[in-house]
Amino acid sequence: MTAVVPRVPDDVAKVLIDPRAYADERLHNAYSWLRANCPLGKAEIEGFDPFWVVTKHADILEVSRQNDLFHSGDKMTTLGTQEGERFVRQMTGGSIHLIRSLVSMDAPDHPKYRTLTQAWFMPNNIKKLEGRIRELAEDAVDKMASRGGVCDFVQDVALHYPLRVIMEILGVPDSDMPRMLKLTQELFGASDPDTARDGDTSGMSGQDQRAPVLETIADFYAYFGKLTADRRANPSDDLASVIANSTIDGAPISELEALSYYVIVATAGHDTTSSSTAGAIWALAENPDQFRLVKEDPSLIPSLIEEAIRWTTPVKHFMRSATADTELAGQTIRKDDWLMLCYASGNRDEEVFEDPFIFRADRKPNKHLAFGYGSHVCLGQHLARMEMRILFETLLPRLKTLSLAGDPKLTQAIFVNGPKTLPIRFDLAA
Repeated sequence: MTAVVPRVPDDVAKVLIDPRAYADERLHNAYSWLRANCPLGKAEIEGFDPFWVVTKHADILEVSRQNDLFHSGDKMTTLGTQEGERFVRQMTGGSIHLIRSLVSMDAPDHPKYRTLTQAWFMPNNIKKLEGRIRELAEDAVDKMASRGGVCDFVQDVALHYPLRVIMEILGVPDSDMPRMLKLTQELFGASDPDTARDGDTSGMSGQDQRAPVLETIADFYAYFGKLTADRRANPSDDLASVIANSTIDGAPISELEALSYYVIVATAGHDTTSSSTAGAIWALAENPDQFRLVKEDPSLIPSLIEEAIRWTTPVKHFMRSATADTELAGQTIRKDDWLMLCYASGNRDEEVFEDPFIFRADRKPNKHLAFGYGSHVCLGQHLARMEMRILFETLLPRLKTLSLAGDPKLTQAIFVNGPKTLPIRFDLAA
């Protein structure tokens, strides 16, 4: 084992904590440098607990497959400041988690809670939804067609289509969709002035910056608290009823876990799919050869989807902590060490992907890490793939031309981010 701990240079480490860097080329420049020069190094940044930065595909897999050795919930599951952790502990009475969902659970709780809804998201079950999802896709394309050849694909299509799917699965009425979308953007885009609850919070103190996030979570809990009460009194065949009436070890699921379950399904269940869908259109608009390739051979739609998911990688990182001393990539990892799994870096790893910075709709194999790996692999991965497949099966035959009509923009967020504006110009068949 190596005795000297490699240190991530301060200028590179600061990129990893800067939400603005996730909206431009600085993030991937930093990742590329790290993979080449410091693939597993420790970042030491004032105001943060030290953390290992894991940038190589193989190392991310190694951590992800060892859930007993690398826990998700012992420390913060996403990167946060020491001040932020103290604030959360004060708010929760000691817990480091404002939301206790699957992503922040470890065994034995994680498999118990995951099993509650896992059957809902398996291919055999979601296949029953295909007809309805196709209707929603057709409606989305019709609305795009009504824009007269120019639209913001994110605002007009990508945000709404996956949201309608997950709201129907949950059993939330269409009339509440704007509220769910706004709350999701406020939660995941809390550091972006265009989506934050109180706009640009960069000049606020740390505590003032966190207050809008707490308000957003409180709004989620208030909404889903009423939904839980209703589904317990009037259960139906939707996913909300499954969650509301679930039991763990013979006892009803707690209010915190139920509300957290709703939040993760309602947010991650559509936001990441929206980002990957928009990422595909962005890439096709910038690469006419790839657009023609898929147009001429629709059998490439599944590989287009996988490449779009790799290319966009909406979930940029999760944190893990070591439960014992171990070794990773020749480095000594000590018990309680904190690790940042950089999925977007692993998905551009030159040792795994040929020409990783080139978008290839026919890329095979495509062993991307965007859905995670191991027991924490994304519960909704099959649904996300099906939604995207159906949308592109519906859209591509009608899409004659496609190009950018302005400069796209990404959200400024270090945890989950993707396109927030995508102006395109297009011609559709009648």
